[in-house]
Amino acid sequence: MHDTTALLVELGSVILGLGIIGRFAGRVGLSPIPLYLLAGLAFGEGGLLPLGASEEFTAVGAEIGVILLLLLLGLEYSASELVTSLKTQYPSGAVDFVLNATPGAVAALLLGWGPVGAVALAGVTWISSSGVIAKVLADLGRLGNRETPVILGVLVIEDLSMAVYLPLLTAMLAGVGFAGGSIALLVALGTVGFVLYLALRHGRLISRAVSSDNPEMLLLVVLGLTVLVAGVAQQLQVSAAVGAFLVGIALSGEVAEGARKLLTPLRDLFAAVFFVFFGLSTNPAEIPPVLLPAALLAVVTVFTKIATGWYAARRAGIGSRGRWRAGGTLVARGEFSIVIAGLAVATEPRIGPIATAYVLILVIVGPLTARWTQPAVEQIRKWRGKDDGTAGKTGTGPAARVPAPKEEPEPEPELAASADTP
Repeated sequence: MHDTTALLVELGSVILGLGIIGRFAGRVGLSPIPLYLLAGLAFGEGGLLPLGASEEFTAVGAEIGVILLLLLLGLEYSASELVTSLKTQYPSGAVDFVLNATPGAVAALLLGWGPVGAVALAGVTWISSSGVIAKVLADLGRLGNRETPVILGVLVIEDLSMAVYLPLLTAMLAGVGFAGGSIALLVALGTVGFVLYLALRHGRLISRAVSSDNPEMLLLVVLGLTVLVAGVAQQLQVSAAVGAFLVGIALSGEVAEGARKLLTPLRDLFAAVFFVFFGLSTNPAEIPPVLLPAALLAVVTVFTKIATGWYAARRAGIGSRGRWRAGGTLVARGEFSIVIAGLAVATEPRIGPIATAYVLILVIVGPLTARWTQPAVEQIRKWRGKDDGTAGKTGTGPAARVPAPKEEPEPEPELAASADTP
């Protein structure tokens, strides 16, 4: 078969298969991410039917998928919201880092992976999935809940932390010494600070320059600008993903809303390709030997994430029920964990199988803990005959000023727009 013909047949089959998988996941109420990973495992190296002709195209599509995931996430936040979140939620962010990065680092050292593997696996276990969590909040009708601003605050801090973490990891993977790593960190911090300054002081001018009444022109300008900045960021060792995230932050108002509507279908397509590509690059035969350590790591980090959400909600004055809901909602891992593992797999190949198994477990468990953590805790208290009496208290913290939700809260437009992230 001609190369182009084989490419079209394979590519069409993959995209059609992803569409069927996505519809099935929607019917059963699951995130499609684990099914995409499984599809990649089935058709990758060592799978049932390895794909060869579309490998290069899929690799490029995966890169675009990461860029669009982070761009759309950045469009959800304004620079002022990010600064406010940093000021009010940084203690929760510090607790989040200590509780959830430590298990990954310790596990990597116990497995004999060395410092680079420890830093990479720490990132995999640290970062929650903003996409999966946004969808869970929308599906459960919790976008108007009192604990939701706290959850989003923790996610924003994690996403911003990637602007520092990813350049450091990239430098370590490249074997750059202390001086080179320090330069990469300074460049990353300088780039993030410069973009935030532009967004805060001149965000309207940037949005006005990009704005267009023609959807086609708006799509081309925003997409072209994002890919260009992502490429420059990659060259500066800041990471393409963070560059795309910063572009999203810099755009605001009607431009951000219009770009979000236009780019959401593209994001969904290429994000699916990204998850499939990660599965394609992992040999399924390598997963069974790491299932036990991945499961143990998942169990530990389920409890550490619940503790993180509980602490963050408590700081904000949220009552007992909201604290447990916040903790259970933060459990899911997804896109960033796979991005980190994808960067590290060339240097430490053993991280690919364990990261795949780990994400598969928690992307399935995450929506379940979001739904059942608070009812389970209340049931346990009933069995023990205890009640701390705080379930109805709301406190006076920052999140307590958020209006109480209605019986059927209406989704906020900006948040609802991110609910379809895979």
